[in-house]
Amino acid sequence: MHDLLARLPLSEGTINTIINVIIALLMLLIGIWLAARLANVAQRAMHRANVDPTLTGFLRNLTYGVLIALLIVMVLQQAGVPSAPLVAALGAGGLAIGLALQGSLSNLAWGVLLIVFRPFRVGDYIQAGGVEGTVQSLSLMHTQLVLPDNREAVVPNTKIGSDAIINFNRLGTRRFEVKLRIGYKDDIGKAMDVIRELLAADPRILRDPAPGVWTESLTESGVGLVLRAYTSSSDGWGAQTDLLRAVKDRFQAMGISLAAPQRDFVLMQGRPPEQTT
Repeated sequence: MHDLLARLPLSEGTINTIINVIIALLMLLIGIWLAARLANVAQRAMHRANVDPTLTGFLRNLTYGVLIALLIVMVLQQAGVPSAPLVAALGAGGLAIGLALQGSLSNLAWGVLLIVFRPFRVGDYIQAGGVEGTVQSLSLMHTQLVLPDNREAVVPNTKIGSDAIINFNRLGTRRFEVKLRIGYKDDIGKAMDVIRELLAADPRILRDPAPGVWTESLTESGVGLVLRAYTSSSDGWGAQTDLLRAVKDRFQAMGISLAAPQRDFVLMQGRPPEQTT
């Protein structure tokens, strides 16, 4: 190549520049192919390690982008372009882009953390970022939730990650609590026995941890009772509502009253006493 160029009416410096440019172009072509191969190898390795597909695609593209950036610096340096000003320009450009996309980069960072640490999965019922619903999807930028009334909420990952996350399904069981009051004239032991029988008769209520009923308070309107029981996450609401109805029906059949808040009023006849100044 050098001998062929030497026969042309070109100076030695021009010939060297042409050779460097040709080498740089070859480096660019080979480097792009090699960067793609390395990125694909990293992606397959992450698949074998059971890394989340969303995170796998992001890391694959990030690896490819970093390799291409390094390749461009090497190619331009081979072509005779000074590398120091180029690196400085890339750094300044990266800083400007980072400041302009500060919110998006924050969402991206939290998205990676949520995918890596997995505080919740698709299908879990969670409360996070001031929203409560079922997780429909998790991307690098936002989390989609389906609310109980079938509305859809798209919550930025920054808001999800910076708030407390309550996962109602993670452990597979949930405890519900019901409070009620009976009258002072009613038999407390009898009422508690009825509730225990109803708890034992419902197959959805778990035996471990054991359900129970306790006397909680003595109020102006009656004796406060509290009952607590564990169910699977999917059975909690149904078991609670059915238990309330069964308690009301049994109490009514046995003459046990469910107390309601009450006030005593005293009516006085006659003229009010005169006030003296």
